Amino acid sequence: MTPQGHGQTAGGGCEYAGGEPDEMQLKLQRRMASIHHTVMVLSGKGGVGKSTVAANLAVALAERGLRVGLLDVDIHGPSIPKLLHVEHRRPEPSADGGIAPIAFDMGIKVMSIAFFLPHSDEAVIWRGPRKHSAIEQLLAETDWGELDVLVVDAPPGTGDEPLAVAQLIPKADGAVVVTTPQDLAVIDVRKSITFCRALDLPVLGVIENMSGLVCPHCGETVEVFAGSGGEALARDMGVPFLGRIPIDPAVARSGDAGRPYLLSSSDAPVAEAFRAAVAPLLDLDADREAVPAS
Repeated sequence: MTPQGHGQTAGGGCEYAGGEPDEMQLKLQRRMASIHHTVMVLSGKGGVGKSTVAANLAVALAERGLRVGLLDVDIHGPSIPKLLHVEHRRPEPSADGGIAPIAFDMGIKVMSIAFFLPHSDEAVIWRGPRKHSAIEQLLAETDWGELDVLVVDAPPGTGDEPLAVAQLIPKADGAVVVTTPQDLAVIDVRKSITFCRALDLPVLGVIENMSGLVCPHCGETVEVFAGSGGEALARDMGVPFLGRIPIDPAVARSGDAGRPYLLSSSDAPVAEAFRAAVAPLLDLDADREAVPAS
């Protein structure tokens, strides 16, 4: 994949040279026409487990029988390939001349800039316009086929990558915002919500990750982090609260092993919390075509 130059506006759309879309933009439009719903997973703070949440949300949606794609647009620190143990795979050309996404369990289709790097420790040193072009190519060239939901895992913050996705997919259904309970995280995560509002991107809700440690011996929950937490954030910002995901050491172990937690501990309380968080994604904006529940 060789990123090309691209002009862009500051708001929610691409700037077409001469007023007409170019070939890449036409490809993008055709790809997006086959994707019924697009959900971004955002966080204003790094280290909150956003990619882990995105991977498990994708699995939870696939469990419902939905056709799911998972796009990692973190240019500098892509995590999804490692979380799914597909980091050594390489995409092949698709029948229509595009790029075939990597196939994962339950029919989940995966794409990431990491698949195109020669080494896993390769540093990507790109400025904003080149990152925008790379994300446009990932969206336009990937032969997703027909998808019910595309889950987009964006890097922390409100910079180039989430802005590019919001511009390139102006009709995205919305964003799931991930935080942890402590105030230090909540302060930054608030910015993700104001980012969405500035771009007219609906906020589907807030997930509080690492919400207490469930003791593996007695089952009691220990509050590890102090702070007002995700529920207070959601209430203050006037957005839905999707639930709490407790800390479970098995979540970290499953991520390191490249096996999303829902596939290895499907009956645990944490797994049920992930599934509960998916519920609003099965009943998206009534003005759009609803995602089927099964």
